[in-house]
Amino acid sequence: MAISDSTSTVDSPRVLVVDDEKVIREILADFLSLEGFHVATAPDGVAALEELDQNSFDMVISDLKMPKMGGLELLEKTRAFHENVLTVIMTGFGTVETAIEAMKKGAYDYILKPFKVEEVVHIVYRGIEKQRLISENIRLREIISLHELSEQLQATLSLRDIVDSTLKTCVTNVSSSLVVLYLYREEFGEFNLVGHMVHPDAPPGADVGTLDFPKVLSQLRSNRFVLAHGPDAKSYFVNAPKDIASFVCQPLVARQNTIGLLILHTYTSDTRFTEGQRKLVSMLASRAAAAVDNALLYRNLQQTFRQTIQGLARAIEAMDKYTAGHSDRVTVYARITAEEIGEVPERVELITQAGMLHDIGKLGCHANLNKPEKLTEEEYEIFKAHPAYGKDILEPISFLRPLIPGVHLHHERWDGKGYPLGLAGEAIPKIARILAVADSYDAMTSNRAYRRALAHSVAVKELQRCAGTQFDPETVDAFLTTIEKYRDDCRNLGIPYPE
Repeated sequence: MAISDSTSTVDSPRVLVVDDEKVIREILADFLSLEGFHVATAPDGVAALEELDQNSFDMVISDLKMPKMGGLELLEKTRAFHENVLTVIMTGFGTVETAIEAMKKGAYDYILKPFKVEEVVHIVYRGIEKQRLISENIRLREIISLHELSEQLQATLSLRDIVDSTLKTCVTNVSSSLVVLYLYREEFGEFNLVGHMVHPDAPPGADVGTLDFPKVLSQLRSNRFVLAHGPDAKSYFVNAPKDIASFVCQPLVARQNTIGLLILHTYTSDTRFTEGQRKLVSMLASRAAAAVDNALLYRNLQQTFRQTIQGLARAIEAMDKYTAGHSDRVTVYARITAEEIGEVPERVELITQAGMLHDIGKLGCHANLNKPEKLTEEEYEIFKAHPAYGKDILEPISFLRPLIPGVHLHHERWDGKGYPLGLAGEAIPKIARILAVADSYDAMTSNRAYRRALAHSVAVKELQRCAGTQFDPETVDAFLTTIEKYRDDCRNLGIPYPE
């Protein structure tokens, strides 16, 4: 093998000339080098494959008849393992049938010997330009797909949405029959399948298979990815998918930890993954890893948030045995009412959290507000201060501030005669209107120091009577509809419910 690079640069297009006649190799190498190409030569197909394995090329110009390995066999192996390389076949046998056979096998063009050097140079220029346009189109598609995925991932902290967007992007932009995503569950110490998606044109029976995790992880530690074909692809499975032809595995890495595995399969030999596609999968995996990590952090923050709210609620109920369970029940009633009204899930969650903390201000009331006798005027004024105390308690805690409208205003009345601000009608935030109904219903249907619980039917009539004065009529209607469904569900499940 010889290399001619007298006028070439690192960025010059690279051409491999393969011919068993040394003079032809040298002539083509000299002329193509003068045109600015980086040229390497090889005497036969075997030497050419070795060169292709060691260096990257844009084009191979190969003689048809050579010892050890001829041009057609070299063409087939080049297409199988170096798909981005164009192949031009030279033949001195001059038959159109031979040229047609080469083109059918995937040759870019053919040259008949004896040839004019100018014709060869023209073919090379045309082929290199085609490669350039293909590469630009590929890069453009990669940029578009990365941009689209990035936008989708930035718009959500939902782990389910992130998984679905990643799978869909891979199916759409990479020629894969099946895309699979695993995420690492630290509490179990293993990777769990969280989603997969089959391409619409995939062969029937596309199967996830059973991954050989020790082998895959060992390869990832040494090479940071897996790209395998045929029998080698099957070796990465304990139970390999039937007829798998190509396999890519790219880790999702966040903060130097592997938090997931993005895996793609193909099932036909003519759709093997290229190194370029593998790099695209790597970029997609990088975007997905950052989004998954953020979603998991957000999930942990939400869990901590809920635990904090539950702890505060328990502190309230510890003050009085008669209010035990009150916050939990108001939370349930507020949630099902919000769902009945049609609030979006984020708002339902916010209303639920506010229900849990609606009485947090009672921590500031230093008086027995559940005594058997009627409250004195002074005690009633102390009780009326608890919404304002609740606002004061939550105000310094930034992540609890969205709950303040519900906590602070759940004793406002639809007719404007409530407290602490005397708001009326639509001026009262919806979250507070919902909590007002939920809180009053539970207060009526629960035992108190000064009376026994009222029957459900009595509480319903009272809510209906006060709709339009104390309560928002639409909220009352929604609550009464959903509380009947809730009681039916409790009855069927054997769970206690207001009688």
